[in-house]
Amino acid sequence: MKFRSIVGKSPAVTFREALLQGMAPDGSLYVPERIPPLPASCLDQLRFHSLHTLGQEVLSLFIDEIPSEDLLQIVRKAWTFPIPLVQIESDLFLLELFHGPTLAFKDVGARFMAQVLSYLLGKEERRITIAVATSGDTGSAVAHGFFGVPHIEVFVLYPSGKISRLQEQQMTTLGGNIHAIEVDGTFDDCQRLVKQALTDEELVRTRNLTTANSINLGRLLPQITYYVWAVAQLQRMIGRTSSDGVVQTPSVVVPSGNFGNLTAALYAGSMGAPIKSFVAATNANDVVPEYLKSGTYTPRPSVQTYSNAMDVGDPSNLARLQALYGFDVGRIQRDIEAMSVSDDETVAEIRQTFERTGRILDPHTAVGVSAARRMLAAGRISSPVIVTATAHPAKFPEVVEKALGKQIPLPSALEQALKLPKQSTPLPADFRAWRGLLMG
Repeated sequence: MKFRSIVGKSPAVTFREALLQGMAPDGSLYVPERIPPLPASCLDQLRFHSLHTLGQEVLSLFIDEIPSEDLLQIVRKAWTFPIPLVQIESDLFLLELFHGPTLAFKDVGARFMAQVLSYLLGKEERRITIAVATSGDTGSAVAHGFFGVPHIEVFVLYPSGKISRLQEQQMTTLGGNIHAIEVDGTFDDCQRLVKQALTDEELVRTRNLTTANSINLGRLLPQITYYVWAVAQLQRMIGRTSSDGVVQTPSVVVPSGNFGNLTAALYAGSMGAPIKSFVAATNANDVVPEYLKSGTYTPRPSVQTYSNAMDVGDPSNLARLQALYGFDVGRIQRDIEAMSVSDDETVAEIRQTFERTGRILDPHTAVGVSAARRMLAAGRISSPVIVTATAHPAKFPEVVEKALGKQIPLPSALEQALKLPKQSTPLPADFRAWRGLLMG
């Protein structure tokens, strides 16, 4: 399997090369040259697989330079936590992606990337530098996934004052090989600085620079696995086929910001995972829902919301999504529904779901559940519906308290993080300053 740049002005590369480069030299993202189909034997036996063996099946189709057995061991080291599918109502399921060490879905991709890089670097005896931009959970997931990993130095750029205190503490209290960079700007500024660094040939050469954002395939590809795993669990719960012998196919609703998670879901569907429809659920940063309505993409500065990890005004992975469909907006519109959910609707959904089920949602998952309910009611999607539950509600105590009028106890990992001293380096949203920091 080779990976090509979306623009097509750089040569195709192996997985290892794409992983270490992060972005193609022409400034665009890498995508697979083709989407490989899941073997019929795998699809027929989905419900009998474990998370780890499905990871091996899915990822070995993209990564042919790592032996399959070694890939299985990498997956086992990375995913030491469960990813359960939980039924909360008759037609509504949550895929709980927040049982990793930082209690957010990004642990899945970040920990896989850390382990696969450690495997490759261990064979080559070289050092690399990782730069990553975060609007919330990516930073803590990358920081914890790579903390203490030999041969790797990490710079996490986050927008000052625009993430929760818990998110900030999780990424600014580790020290060691993890450097937290507090940028005076927005997430889009942070992302721009990382992209500029990755296209600076001297920087890339001097620091062996790459990224661990979802623009890196090492983060994106492992996320495909949990959509296949969701279908496997659903088949165990409600049967592989309906009473008339038709294979059960869920609708999947994905809370979306930078659109890597939805892209992974679309890749899973393109590989043959039985998923019948896809929904992008956004907050007030609704450039993609507007694009799907009008056919014209108009990025704009992000606005701050309660679901802050989705506060993205120019999502990087939209280009991968478009490339999957040959940049044919009509095909995209036929396959993907999209809905924007306001902060008021988010708070109302947290309250409503708690009253109906006793389950507390974080604001990002609430965006997804709200969109799912409204689309089901309007007949725009059909059941069963799987919503990706992206973070533990305790990471957003202010929003949950606003919705429910009470505090919820913090998991011990979060409580400990709040007690540690913050270690961050302030930085203006200026590439010269950022470049100087890296070269210094």
